Amino acid sequence: QVQLVESGGGLVQPGGSLRLTCAASGLALDSYNNVGWFRQAAPGGGREAVACISRRPATINYADSLSGRFTPSEDNAENSMYLQMNNLRPHDPATYYCGLSSSYEPVACGPMLFDYWGQGTQVTVQD
Repeated sequence: QVQLVESGGGLVQPGGSLRLTCAASGLALDSYNNVGWFRQAAPGGGREAVACISRRPATINYADSLSGRFTPSEDNAENSMYLQMNNLRPHDPATYYCGLSSSYEPVACGPMLFDYWGQGTQVTVQD
């Protein structure tokens, strides 16, 4: 059974950092060409891209407003992916999700193009 489990969310002050983890089971993350992080600010609201990794060709795409603060990475030995979030701001709170696309071709970093999702982890930023 394919499963993605996010963790690492929590409460942090503005300017603080968090590292999110997405642990995969039932699949090998490195067999997917496109993996990514997305966030949803409110239940029922739209899911927006944070950052996506494509392997062939090797590229990382960031949401324009987040480049330089958020960095995705992977550890194939751990079958996990990570999102390092620095200098968190009051508009960053959301539920953060990791996702996979089943496409063998590189895809744009858009939630409609991703097929598998974790349950999300909540990030709150406040004093």
